[in-house]
Amino acid sequence: MTGSTDLMDIRGLTVEFEGRYRFTRALHGIDIPLKRGEALGIVGESGCGKSITWMAVLGLLGRNARVGGSVRLEGREILGADDARLSEIRGGRIAMIFQDPSSSLNPLHKIGWQLGEALRLHQGLTGAAARREAERLIDRVGIANARQRLGEYPHEFSGGMNQRVMIAMALAGNPDLLVADEPTTALDATIQAQILDLLDDLRRERNMALVLISHDLGMVAEMTERVVVMYCGRIVEDSPTADLFDNPAHPYTRGLIDAIPSIDGPRQRLLAIPGSVPPPDRLPSGCTFAPRCAVAGPECQWAVPTMIDAGADGRHRAACVKLGDILPPANARLPAPVEIAAELV
Repeated sequence: MTGSTDLMDIRGLTVEFEGRYRFTRALHGIDIPLKRGEALGIVGESGCGKSITWMAVLGLLGRNARVGGSVRLEGREILGADDARLSEIRGGRIAMIFQDPSSSLNPLHKIGWQLGEALRLHQGLTGAAARREAERLIDRVGIANARQRLGEYPHEFSGGMNQRVMIAMALAGNPDLLVADEPTTALDATIQAQILDLLDDLRRERNMALVLISHDLGMVAEMTERVVVMYCGRIVEDSPTADLFDNPAHPYTRGLIDAIPSIDGPRQRLLAIPGSVPPPDRLPSGCTFAPRCAVAGPECQWAVPTMIDAGADGRHRAACVKLGDILPPANARLPAPVEIAAELV
């Protein structure tokens, strides 16, 4: 059972996708507790399972996916819930926004109609009441002339404005948790900063938990209180944000931070992580990062490492058998999120 301040508890979450001849596992037992009002960052290279984790939680994966484990929302199991129960949760208790708002908005309907549908589904509002609430939400996310803009189509809005509309639609259900999957990737630097400020203000205003999935480590450092680092479908480090960037424990996390370009001081060559991410159907034995790790030894191939304490208070944990032998603390050179977007290749 989750604690009184816990909103969600994900335990042993696995996902397998059906291929031509067999199932391939994409997630290998994900554990993520989340408290009310907490801001959590999820980072890792493309294909590590960041988005799949939350799509599995919301039941958004296709029929070729086989999902296992446990997901409890305020102590109630929601994994495997029926369509009626999931419809109440999606958009109501948990909302999700994606990096490309144009793919989420219907180009054939006006913004007011689409926002009104969300309000009808999640709050039961119709007619004038729905119109007033839609205007209030549009105004709250920073779009001027709300009454006029509700009568326009998505193509009449800029990318940043459409993302604001998606945030307004997410807020229509008064969610306890907002999952933002690369919410600013397609936007220019100035608009990125405005969207991030808006998300942060809304989280604090509503005591709403926020999960920020991003490649941009500077953004995650600025926006979150806790960070989970994923690699090859597993969590390799879980830590308070400040501690993670000051004292990264896992060699993979150190590699990500060392790859961040510095915005001051002398120019220097970036330290890239050697090799590439293995495909999910051909993972190496033991630690999946071992073939790319500078401190790997024979013991790293014996078994998949479990999460162990990497800090004094038990809040910083990492999955590495060589924590006592790893490299000196990485130099956490964090750029401002609007100045440099540190993309992980």
